[in-house]
Amino acid sequence: MTFPLKGHARHTGRTSEFLSEPFLSEPSVQRRPASGDQPSAGKKPLRVLKFGGTSVGDAGAIERVIEIVRSATRESNIAVVVSAMAGVTNKLVAAARQSQAGDSTAVSAIFEELRRKHTAAAAALIDSDEEGRMLCQKLEQLLQAGERLCAGTVLLRELTPRTEDAISSLGERLSVLLVAAALTERGLPSAAIEATDLIVTDELHGGANPFMDLSRDRSQMRLRPLLQRGIVPVITGFIGATVEGVLTTLGRGGSDYSATILGAALDADEVIIWTDVDGLETADPRLVPEARTIPHISYREAAELAHFGAKVLHPKTLRAIMQCGVPLWIRNTFAPEQLGTTITPAGPPSVAGVKALTAIADVAMLGIGGPGFDGAEDILARTFKAMAAAHADVLLMAQASSQNDLRLIASSGAANAAVSALRLEFSRESVHESDKLITLHPNVALVTVVGQKMNSSPNIVGRTLRALGRQNINILAMAQSPSEFSFSFVVAQQDMQPALAGIHKEFRLGSLPMNEPLGDSETGVGHLFPPSDCPQISQLADQGD
Repeated sequence: MTFPLKGHARHTGRTSEFLSEPFLSEPSVQRRPASGDQPSAGKKPLRVLKFGGTSVGDAGAIERVIEIVRSATRESNIAVVVSAMAGVTNKLVAAARQSQAGDSTAVSAIFEELRRKHTAAAAALIDSDEEGRMLCQKLEQLLQAGERLCAGTVLLRELTPRTEDAISSLGERLSVLLVAAALTERGLPSAAIEATDLIVTDELHGGANPFMDLSRDRSQMRLRPLLQRGIVPVITGFIGATVEGVLTTLGRGGSDYSATILGAALDADEVIIWTDVDGLETADPRLVPEARTIPHISYREAAELAHFGAKVLHPKTLRAIMQCGVPLWIRNTFAPEQLGTTITPAGPPSVAGVKALTAIADVAMLGIGGPGFDGAEDILARTFKAMAAAHADVLLMAQASSQNDLRLIASSGAANAAVSALRLEFSRESVHESDKLITLHPNVALVTVVGQKMNSSPNIVGRTLRALGRQNINILAMAQSPSEFSFSFVVAQQDMQPALAGIHKEFRLGSLPMNEPLGDSETGVGHLFPPSDCPQISQLADQGD
């Protein structure tokens, strides 16, 4: 492969560490760093910046990333986590599935498309001929490794979870090379680091969980020396490795989780997720045009939004930092002047009431009940046993006054397997009427109302029901969270959008002035925290990022 020659070189004369230093595999360290290894109060703060797929989607987007990183390094030590370029992981998953089907022609076409995409970005970003050729060689090595994995899958017609992880992770491994090379070329010395050297996980391929103590030790040993030398580590999101060094992935969208794992492991002062939206919204703006950005929210509220359908955050993102209290930001790479959303342990003070709405359309409702269950024992335990056997997470459960009448909400993709597992579990009770005792209602949606101290704020549920009544929307099932941070209900799928719009209007979530910091417990409306009253927002605004 040849690299297109350029007439003008931006190269600064700095050594490109990402090219001269190979990926290293650190030995396992069984101790925490000594206190002297931690940054002192007089040193620069440490921020972990994570950039999503659209943020590194092409050479122009990567140029924006470089400017954000350059600005941040003026007063902070920076570690960067990157996703695959937009659309690349989907292509790699498609290549893996086509390999399993034996379609080597389709696999070759996908890899040629990926080769053109990454080579074009490299040509646009790197002017130095020598650095450009070395970069393209590394990109080509990774692409060929992926092609070999797919070729083996074609021969065996078997796609193991381990192989699928290895193929689907190539996008991050390619992206990290591009970003590190571009940073170095523009005078910001950087090192491309594979997170297999940093994040130690269990063996659950496709959705691995980190071992935080081991990950902390690895991350401190590998990254602290680079940060102390003024080098920006550029780290692959989405992936980790078992104790034995076998590559794993954290699940689709897991690069956000990678960033907070590293933020906790490095004792970072902040983690900032740079994406293509302005922050968390009061509702999905595609469904509710009046939705607006929430400037400040608590960990628990953000976790509820992520769990119940908000796509901005991976549901596991907050797990790693909840114990250490690291603030998390969501900001827009393409509109860095926007302050975005900050997520802190407690959120803004004195705010009670509704903050935001979210919904999941691709769910199904499973009904369990009927005369056949009269006298049956352990209905709940057996129900959850069957759901676990079907790998179907229960998003919501509603129970009638009799324990023998239940409604469960699960993802549409797991619904049929769940029904089969339930019918098998209750086969003795159902006998000839299993279709009546275990029912499936596929065309439903789950709507969740999120806020703080909602159980102590009068009229929230009542006003929600009135808003639905004005729209002639019927509730099929409902459950109040004991945490005071959310309650959820089920409606017909065609009623989801009008339900969101009606509740959003009822609580004036799109029209509250941004400078009202206090909640109104009489109305149940949570006024949003003003940027000027949040020290962290003011601090970041002063940086001019």
